Amino acid sequence: MSHAELAASYAALILADDGVDITADKLQSLIKAANVEDVEPIWTTLFAKALEGKDVKDILLNVGSGGGAAAPAAGTGATADAPQEEKVEEKEEEKEESDEDMGFGLFD
Repeated sequence: MSHAELAASYAALILADDGVDITADKLQSLIKAANVEDVEPIWTTLFAKALEGKDVKDILLNVGSGGGAAAPAAGTGATADAPQEEKVEEKEEEKEESDEDMGFGLFD
């Protein structure tokens, strides 16, 4: 992570901790107040747009969650998937049988 990215990240965390909206101007002013040099305004703009409307504290708390649904309980995953597969196979078999009922096949 570059020096500018790190400074913008810390500034965003400070603003989020204080409950202040994260904007490019506020990020830039915090970075200047910390005497961090050579941080281009593009970094603060990118961070502000990326975090716009998001709860940074919630993001930090759910870092390892992956955002997906919870894993199924042990033993229920295999039984839940099996009926669905059987239904699909039954439907395919029914389609094949319906072609035979019509009196002609593919190679007749």
